[in-house]
Amino acid sequence: MKQIILTGDRPTGRLHIGHYVGSLRQRVILQNSGEYDEIYIMIADAQALTDNFDNPEKIRSSIVQVALDYLSCGIDPNKSVIFIQSMIPELTELTFYYMNLVTVSRVQRNPTVKSEIQQRGFNTSIPVGFFTYPISQASDITAFKATVVPVGDDQAPMIEQCQEIVHKFNQTYGETLIEPKIMVSTNATCRRLPGTDGHAKMSKSLNNCIYLSDDEKTVREKIMSMYTDPNHIRVCDPGCVEGNCVFTYLDAFVHDGDFEKYLPEYKNLDELKDHYRKGGLGDVKVKKFLNSVMQEELAPIRERRAYWENHMDEVMDILQKGCEKARQRAMETMAEVRHAMKIDYFNPNDPIIK
Repeated sequence: MKQIILTGDRPTGRLHIGHYVGSLRQRVILQNSGEYDEIYIMIADAQALTDNFDNPEKIRSSIVQVALDYLSCGIDPNKSVIFIQSMIPELTELTFYYMNLVTVSRVQRNPTVKSEIQQRGFNTSIPVGFFTYPISQASDITAFKATVVPVGDDQAPMIEQCQEIVHKFNQTYGETLIEPKIMVSTNATCRRLPGTDGHAKMSKSLNNCIYLSDDEKTVREKIMSMYTDPNHIRVCDPGCVEGNCVFTYLDAFVHDGDFEKYLPEYKNLDELKDHYRKGGLGDVKVKKFLNSVMQEELAPIRERRAYWENHMDEVMDILQKGCEKARQRAMETMAEVRHAMKIDYFNPNDPIIK
């Protein structure tokens, strides 16, 4: 059986380093591993419209930005198919059929849905499209016969619901769909990077993001103003590492070799943390070290982005060809689904009138 990955992002703005350490960096590794036959990376504009229906321009303008972020991070269109969700109408059709396999109460019990409804303050005015997006996500996954879906911890219930839908469909109509497996990052720090202000989540509205498209000066300014330990007032004061954004970011980005280049008086991150806890190590010094580490990581991303920004015709060609490839794959799956459900009425091999 082919090994296939499906993953993606909602185009509601530029992607930030939380996306990078949480998923983008891992996608590039998976793409280049040679272990997967097909990789589909979806710009989930239809899903983004479920809670941005009144601001379609926001989604439209973000699609190209997300594509640029993908290409800048090293997603290779020769190895991965980048496509736009709404350009694949088979996904909508498949979602409609899956709705018959899921009860309202089951969707209501989905912890991810409950959490996101609360975050957005929908209360009783929940758009039906948003409420049912776990079903839409199942159609995205199964349309491409994904065997593996890389997700964060908070998205695991969505994949579990997809597995239930696959099981119910196959039980009802015969073995047709592939049940996906969940791939969760083994690095807990990388699963969710906090905002620069110490909030648990990066958010454009909170202005606490470092974007992949930020220039060197902007990144440095954001790092130097980053939240640390509010009780670490003087250099001599003992400091707390836990909940300290600077050290959380170091956990996600630093390598032992970085110390030899930028902070040779320490062998590794453990030594740096110990010194900070004991006192005698200032926040500015640690932030300058983090800046050096992150600037090195982001430099090739900026370089690739500069290239693609000057070749936007190529970017549009990549998106168009990606949509064509993705649709062909979805059409093949849709034909199998219709046949299993006995709704391929004009199939010459099994016509409705015999």
